[in-house]
Amino acid sequence: MLSSTTGAAASAPPAARRWYKQLWIQVLIAMALGILIGHYFPDLGTKLQPLGDGFIKLIRMLIAPIIFCTVVLGIAKMDDMSRVGRVAVKGLIYFEVMTTIALVVGLVVVNLWQPGAGMNVDASNLDAASVSRYVAQGHESGIIPFLMNIIPNTMVGSLAEGNILQVLLISVLFGCVLARLGSVGKPIIEVMDGFAKVFFGMVAIVMWAAPIGAFGAIAFTVGKYGAGALLSLGNLLVCFYVTCLIFIFGILGPIARLSGFSLFKLMRYLREEILVCLATTSSESVLPRMLTKMEQLGCKPSVVGLIIPTGYSFNLDGTCLYLASVTVFLAQATNTPLDLTQQIVLLSVLLLTSKGAAGVAGAAFVVLAATLSTVGTIPVASVALILGVHRLLSEGLTPTNLIGNAVATIVISKWEKALDMEQLQRVLDKKQA
Repeated sequence: MLSSTTGAAASAPPAARRWYKQLWIQVLIAMALGILIGHYFPDLGTKLQPLGDGFIKLIRMLIAPIIFCTVVLGIAKMDDMSRVGRVAVKGLIYFEVMTTIALVVGLVVVNLWQPGAGMNVDASNLDAASVSRYVAQGHESGIIPFLMNIIPNTMVGSLAEGNILQVLLISVLFGCVLARLGSVGKPIIEVMDGFAKVFFGMVAIVMWAAPIGAFGAIAFTVGKYGAGALLSLGNLLVCFYVTCLIFIFGILGPIARLSGFSLFKLMRYLREEILVCLATTSSESVLPRMLTKMEQLGCKPSVVGLIIPTGYSFNLDGTCLYLASVTVFLAQATNTPLDLTQQIVLLSVLLLTSKGAAGVAGAAFVVLAATLSTVGTIPVASVALILGVHRLLSEGLTPTNLIGNAVATIVISKWEKALDMEQLQRVLDKKQA
């Protein structure tokens, strides 16, 4: 099975390593050093950005082949081919419900907290040129272009460009046909099994650079934005982080309990991935490890291979919280009236535009600009207000996206009777020192 091979490649048994050899400890230390460098030597901190960007690029180069191998092998080894469509439908329904809940939570909290009240910003005095390129990108990221973009121009091109949904489409088609070939397809499956071991072995090597990437990313963030940004928009940052915590523990927590597992234990199990997400503000940086870790929890590879990559495009809970919170914040800051009806319309638009966030650089910010352009009520130039703290906001939304997709994978695996509950509890109860 793919899960047994990839699991071995991804990480050694925790008990075999001393505390200072634990990846999450190394990432924490690197983040602390990055904060110090960024605070006391801001110029040096900003110059360290390539360390974080380089680490993310190393991981991204492996995402397409890993998704391809994982999905193809998972489907090819399925006994019931009808499960593929069933898992996809259940996944999309779950994603739509959860992203709607995230948007509602975001709107409720920001209306009660009112972080933008009293700022009295005149949008005409803002630098509209600084956000013009994001607005241009936003017009190109509508729901129709997004859906059409799922279909690649060429099969090889989809793998080369690394578009997750394009790779997923090719993988599902390839896996379904391979499963129908029966004995004729077995040699191909064996070869792909070998390739999967190689790619996951490469991930294990690259992940040792995670502390370096975290150090560079945090040093850049603190060095460039520093305490000034925290003070000027501190109320928004606190409001958003609290909103993320409310969603994680108030919505995902009860769902986890109803599904028979502890969210706290799951977060402890995924602590390395959460920390890397927090530091790099990129959930893609841990996508390959998420595939492995969810299989180690007892979720069948066929479900993991479909839900995790799809969730990275459709189950963006943190992104939805960001869009709802920041949009209403900008209305409050610019004294733009936004009644309940207008907010319901806004929620409907966000349900569509948030789906276009996949595969776009600075996706959440681009989609925010697109949403304001679509609604037309809030001045688009007001987006310049949060340009400086977008990366700080991303440190809340990316871990939320990650945790949301982990919970989704377990829940849908249980619905499909594709979850080994004994293994889940055994892994989550195991102390990871």
